[in-house]
Amino acid sequence: MAAKKYKQLTLTLLSLEHNRPDWYVDFDEATFRDYCQMLIADMRKMGVALEIVRNTESVITVNSYVDLLNAIKISSVEGGHSNRCVGHVIGMSPHLDIREDIAAAVRRIAFAPETVVPSNEFKKVCHNCGCGC
Repeated sequence: MAAKKYKQLTLTLLSLEHNRPDWYVDFDEATFRDYCQMLIADMRKMGVALEIVRNTESVITVNSYVDLLNAIKISSVEGGHSNRCVGHVIGMSPHLDIREDIAAAVRRIAFAPETVVPSNEFKKVCHNCGCGC
């Protein structure tokens, strides 16, 4: 029996420098790590191998919720996306819930990558993150 082929996705968490306590998120906190493990398991059930990595060399200063979205990048070679920030993938966040927004972006890149606005479209969805949009 052939091994199941999984679609590969990578979620990269950049380092954060917090300037405001209202947008504080600790990527190393146990509850956030547990959330990531749950997301990995859920995506695996749907045929997606999600890898979550840290990039401690890139630092995003968090002054707003948009900066949090800029600090999380998604890549999918199969979907044609490389290091797209969550804000670019989902656009405006409906509830300002980082976990909900991460899951929405991961599912969109995994199952509907063609719906993500190309980087060269005239649309401002994020800033100061280096993703090129």
